Amino acid sequence: MLERTLAAEGYDVRAASDGGGALAAIEQSAPDALVLDVAMPGLDGLAVCRRVRAKGLALPILLLTARDAVHDRVAGLDAGADDYLVKPFAAEELLARVRALLRRGHEPAEVLAYDDLVLDLRSRSARRGGHELGLSAREADLLELLLRNPRQVVTRDLALERVWGRRAAASANVVDRYVSYLRRKLGEPPLIETVRGAGFVLGR
Repeated sequence: MLERTLAAEGYDVRAASDGGGALAAIEQSAPDALVLDVAMPGLDGLAVCRRVRAKGLALPILLLTARDAVHDRVAGLDAGADDYLVKPFAAEELLARVRALLRRGHEPAEVLAYDDLVLDLRSRSARRGGHELGLSAREADLLELLLRNPRQVVTRDLALERVWGRRAAASANVVDRYVSYLRRKLGEPPLIETVRGAGFVLGR
């Protein structure tokens, strides 16, 4: 129902049935806003909210819940939510709160994330587990390509085209060398896997 309501207002909506699915969807496409039900199966809305904030993502978050006690609202806001809507609610109020969140000066999140790895697309800086990785410009470009294609094989040819622009001086060996640099900086557990004869996968 919420998906249909938001889509009818022109929003591009990605729905998830549980907390794990919500985190996976956020990894794959950085949304402009997040509407979370507190009582989701598996990871609940509060846990998802905390994990999103732990990754350094600044997207606006609206929590939906049937609990209206003061301490429940405080728990939601302390978990990192920007707003809190108690059930039952009118669709008009939900839409108004989403519009308000998007007007508050929150820019669309210009970050890519996978697991505990976050790349800021504007500053070209990356963190894993909260630790700065100190990437070179080329390493950041290669990491961006991998983060935009999680769990998919990124071939050496694609990397040469997107990161090096198929310069005559660049060969497939340079891709392997920079993947090695990235692996060293990303640390353990490893996130980049080599697929023999094909290329590389982030988080297979």
